[in-house]
Amino acid sequence: MIRTVAVSPFSDQKPGTSGLRKKVSVFRQPHYAECFIQSIFDVLEGMDGQTLVVGGDGRFWNREVVQTTIRMAAANGFARVIVGRGGILSTPAASHVIRKYGAFGGIILSASHNPGGPDEDFGIKYNASNGGPAPERITDAIYARSRIIDSYRIYETGDVDIDVIGDSFVGATKVQVIDPVADYADLMEGLFDFAAIRALIAGGFRLSFDAMHAVTGPYAVEILERRLGAPAGSVVNAVPLPDFGGHHPDPNMVHAKALFDRMFAADAPDFGAASDGDGDRNIILGRGIFVTPSDSLAMLAANAHLAPGYADGLAGIARSMPTSAAADRVADALGLPHYETPTGWKFFGNLLDAGRVTICGEESAGTGSSHVREKDGLWAVLLWLNILAARRESVAAIARQHWLRFGRNYYARHDYEAIDSAAAEGLIAALREKLATLPGNRIGDLAVIAADDFAYHDPVDGSDSRHQGIRILFEGGSRIVFRLSGTGTSGATLRVYLERYEPADGRLDYETPAALAGLIAAADGIAEIRSRTGRQRPDVIT
Repeated sequence: MIRTVAVSPFSDQKPGTSGLRKKVSVFRQPHYAECFIQSIFDVLEGMDGQTLVVGGDGRFWNREVVQTTIRMAAANGFARVIVGRGGILSTPAASHVIRKYGAFGGIILSASHNPGGPDEDFGIKYNASNGGPAPERITDAIYARSRIIDSYRIYETGDVDIDVIGDSFVGATKVQVIDPVADYADLMEGLFDFAAIRALIAGGFRLSFDAMHAVTGPYAVEILERRLGAPAGSVVNAVPLPDFGGHHPDPNMVHAKALFDRMFAADAPDFGAASDGDGDRNIILGRGIFVTPSDSLAMLAANAHLAPGYADGLAGIARSMPTSAAADRVADALGLPHYETPTGWKFFGNLLDAGRVTICGEESAGTGSSHVREKDGLWAVLLWLNILAARRESVAAIARQHWLRFGRNYYARHDYEAIDSAAAEGLIAALREKLATLPGNRIGDLAVIAADDFAYHDPVDGSDSRHQGIRILFEGGSRIVFRLSGTGTSGATLRVYLERYEPADGRLDYETPAALAGLIAAADGIAEIRSRTGRQRPDVIT
């Protein structure tokens, strides 16, 4: 029986760059998740009789909201709900399943790289029929609906068995439980030269992949160990846990320290990688070298033709504005168009759907291509392995040769986490007031040539996005970017992006902190970070 439940709206259900993210305690309030899910359904047109994909990263509260979503989807007219076994689907796998099965859309339960557990984070986002995050016109409509919603519809029935592959029904709605890994693994096998990678591994090449007790564990075991022949144990922390083993599933040098230690040890493997909570981010290391996400995007784009799925070349390259310009230099050298977009994968979706780009990336460890409409951690790992198998060179050698051809963009991101929201907003407001006065000034050895508040005009749908981050551009290609993050769940996170360009005939062997020292000092001076936030140093440096 379908029940209509009367509710009062919640005032705090505005989606961020990747859906609605809050603490678990917020989502566990009576009717909270239901109101947001119903708000999604209420603004969608034409969903009656269609298919909905549902799954998440397995964090705490995932199974409960999967069950709620199934019952609400049935009550709201969906004819079929496809669910990953156990309620599991990595974000890129969910995107692929939406596209493969012609689904109307999907609800993905994740807070990405944020920690999980009863006192930690949870999230819900809607992906459209192209497999990508809902565009702003839909998320804005969802928020508007959430502010006035007065009821939701749900089937009164017991839980569906989501641990067994097969079909069942809630009312007239078919619930199809699928293997969460198989479709995605098959897609990867069609893009990359698995035979060449198997031969590389069989020849003694060693790899270490840290799944961080998050969703990519089963995917990595199936692909890296079973299909590609890496020895058992090459994938560590492979079992997804509701609290990610008590760790923060963000692949960076702080939270993936064990991987960094392993890759910089005397007996390091040849290749190291990690992914995050929902499987859409990646980090890449070679023996004794960390490849920044910005450099990884550029190096993957420069070598993508070595993989069968990209042998015909690229249509173009896109990067988020805070990501370094290294990929632009590759695009220019290859005669390809390149695009600088706001942060948020939904902006890449339009370019991908229009066939304008093939490879996209963000400095926050997200890289992907036209194969899905999300960033994809394992995809990046497999493209790196394909390149290594084709070139038979080390990660360090590939990086050095890349810099000798294109120059080097020394790069770092400084995160000041959970700072007072008012202080963070005041810092950005003060920067905006300074913008007109900065060009022409010198700050230490740096000459400011431009300063702006980044705005983007979408060349596909004509939409405009403003106030996307403060850019300070210096002579010679260096820059500082200030931006407030939209992915946290408490307080504000100030992100400061620092980039220094060194041409191919310049000094390419600096240690990154030394290369960026002048920019670090300039950032604090321009934005008054210490005095305005009370923080003496960033919480995380990546």
